Amino acid sequence: MATTGQLVAFMVTTGLGTMSPGPDFAIVVRQAAVGGRRGGMATALGIAAGVLVWAATAALGVAAVLAASATAFTVVKIVGAVYLLYLGVRSLRAAARSGGEGPADGAGERAAVSSWAAFRQGLLCNVLNPKAAVFFVALMPQFLGDRPAVADTLLLSLIAAAMSCVWFTAVANVVGALRRVFARERVRRTIDGVTGTALIGLGVRLAVTRA
Repeated sequence: MATTGQLVAFMVTTGLGTMSPGPDFAIVVRQAAVGGRRGGMATALGIAAGVLVWAATAALGVAAVLAASATAFTVVKIVGAVYLLYLGVRSLRAAARSGGEGPADGAGERAAVSSWAAFRQGLLCNVLNPKAAVFFVALMPQFLGDRPAVADTLLLSLIAAAMSCVWFTAVANVVGALRRVFARERVRRTIDGVTGTALIGLGVRLAVTRA
């Protein structure tokens, strides 16, 4: 069984990894800005589910196959990059929409993005990022050893998912609390433009990443 010191060290490491800027952070901010706390929190839960998948597969050795296989890594990388580019283009298109009915347009977009859609965006954004696989493949063995117990594997996977959920839920609530500010058309379009540009940049960066 993992010691208390090991659990604390694992929490700190996964927490720092979770808080580093990336596509997960970008989509949580946008969903919370556009859809309020509910949209942002649904996205956060999706990301946490993706983290749970990667942590568990890394602990079981499955993710190591992806990290070691150039072909598998490239396939996931390309699919993930395309998905980020897709989200980025959607954000830029939303930013480019004109119209004087700012609040109405914003309300329409919020209604179109369901909690399930926000959850799915968070899940896919994380699961289609092979860097997450590499992170957990490098991290999990340091805390589990060569023959990890099922309880330890489950515990660390749940801790990783929980750290992600806590951080991104906090981000969603902070951004959601400023919903009135983000409801203004100029501000909303700026958020869409900045987020779209960031997602496209992250997609391109992921596309050129080597295994």
